[in-house]
Amino acid sequence: MIKPIEKDSQGMPNKLTLLRRLARVWPYFSGSKAGWALAIGATIVASATEPFVPALLKPLLDRGFQRDSFNLWLVPLTLMLLFIIRGLSGFLAQLALAKVTNDGLLELRKAMFGKLLSARLTLFADQNASTIANTVVYEVFNGSSSLINAIMRLARDVLTLLALIGYLVYLNWKLTLIVGFLFPAVAFVIQVLSKRLYRLTKESQTATDSLAYVVEENVMAHRDIRLHGAQAGQASRFDVLSHSLRRLSMKSTAAYAGMSAITQVLAAMALSAVISIALMQSAENTTTVGGFVAFVTAMLLLIAPIKSLSDAATPVTRGLAALERGLDLMDLTPNEASGSFTKARALGNIEFTNISVAYKTDSTPVIKEFSLRITAGETLAIVGASGSGKTTLVNLLPRFIEMSAGNITLDGQDIRDWDLACLRSQFALVSQHVVMLNTSIAENVALGQPIDRERVKECMSAANLAAMLAELPQGLDTVLGHNAMQLSGGQRQRLAIARALYKNAPILILDEATSALDTESEQAVQEAIRRLTSKRTSLVIAHRLSTIQNADRIIMMDAGRIIESGTHKELLAKNGAFAHLYRLGFQSA
Repeated sequence: MIKPIEKDSQGMPNKLTLLRRLARVWPYFSGSKAGWALAIGATIVASATEPFVPALLKPLLDRGFQRDSFNLWLVPLTLMLLFIIRGLSGFLAQLALAKVTNDGLLELRKAMFGKLLSARLTLFADQNASTIANTVVYEVFNGSSSLINAIMRLARDVLTLLALIGYLVYLNWKLTLIVGFLFPAVAFVIQVLSKRLYRLTKESQTATDSLAYVVEENVMAHRDIRLHGAQAGQASRFDVLSHSLRRLSMKSTAAYAGMSAITQVLAAMALSAVISIALMQSAENTTTVGGFVAFVTAMLLLIAPIKSLSDAATPVTRGLAALERGLDLMDLTPNEASGSFTKARALGNIEFTNISVAYKTDSTPVIKEFSLRITAGETLAIVGASGSGKTTLVNLLPRFIEMSAGNITLDGQDIRDWDLACLRSQFALVSQHVVMLNTSIAENVALGQPIDRERVKECMSAANLAAMLAELPQGLDTVLGHNAMQLSGGQRQRLAIARALYKNAPILILDEATSALDTESEQAVQEAIRRLTSKRTSLVIAHRLSTIQNADRIIMMDAGRIIESGTHKELLAKNGAFAHLYRLGFQSA
């Protein structure tokens, strides 16, 4: 893995790391060798033609106004040929650059999305969805376009400068020495202001992410914000962040404009000195009119690439900063750890041994020295007050959460030794938070598996969705849209149950699986769940009596520990914590 860029104590990139930072990007943009070759070749040709414009002025002024000195048609014909070559070179270079940029962008986005699919799940806890989406979709696009175009523009300007300086030395090496003093001054200006631009770019990225997150929150919570009259407070949050982003943008513009202005002043000083010395040389008859005009023209042509070189620092800095966010997403985020043990279908024997889970090292454990054995085919109901650790416990099984201590075995094999894909294939999960993809109903139900349309219909029927399916004109091919928001909460929950039925995994995890169903729908789904849990290991988290009263065993959790265990009747007979919870909530439900 390529190392991330080193930074100093203030978080700024260390000196002399530009080439190393470019080396991180290069592997993704190096694939299109033909594109690079064409772009470089066309750029060299275009740059080499630059001195020909002033070179044509010298003979034109020295001999063009003398009768029969040379063929006058040579000048316009040469100019036409010259600009045809320059235009064709520019066209080919632009076309080649587009190929290089888009090919590299494709590879980079594929690598980033692949990392999202394999990264440790802590990534999604550390960064919000808008930040990740912004990085993958927008940042790398803007960064790659900006960087590749700036690099090729930089190469073109350097080659143009070399060509023009070579011609200037040929014309008058003494005057060229004055021009030479311009470059160290320009390089110093670029170096100083580039550091500031890089820091401001990083701060702007963070401010943009924060602003996007506020927008995302307000879109997701639009009903709550209106219900509670929180519009003014949210507008204030947005206003503060918008002003912060505006301030950073103005600072970046000032740094960029300052770099350009200082460079032009330095160029004007050099030009003034050259004109003064050239006038003195002409008085001594050491310079012809044509030679002087050609020299000044060539020098004026130097100003554009010098100014462009100073401006190039901005897109290079911004492009690298944007791409480095994507590279850091891949390089600094480890993949999920996986074992090698595989089994086609687990029996379903699960054992927790002295499990502890703490989300942070200095925080109170959510699960504390938890031990439990579940036999194959057993239906275990898990109840307890909110925050007692129920959902955390079941999320340990497919390794959505890593344990801090202890071990969990499935069929006698530590789950950390299982191949991760194989391990997760043993579980079907229906959560209270249903997530559907913006694809067809059939693809959502058969998620990750080949689509058998008859099986999909059977599973939807078992989940009490046959009537809904019959009403849809496109049936199983109906596209659900964003998280299936056009469906009711109960319909979305039942669609998740249909997905679990289709997977036909040996172990079921039902986390409030019937929480969004009305009484009539629940009765229809409960029968499907009873058929589904038959001869399968099932872990059921529920607040409804109908969901758990037929469980083989019920455990009552509090503060990450088991405080009661037994059947429904046994726990009621004990008249303990479960009986108290039953009287408070289950009975009314």
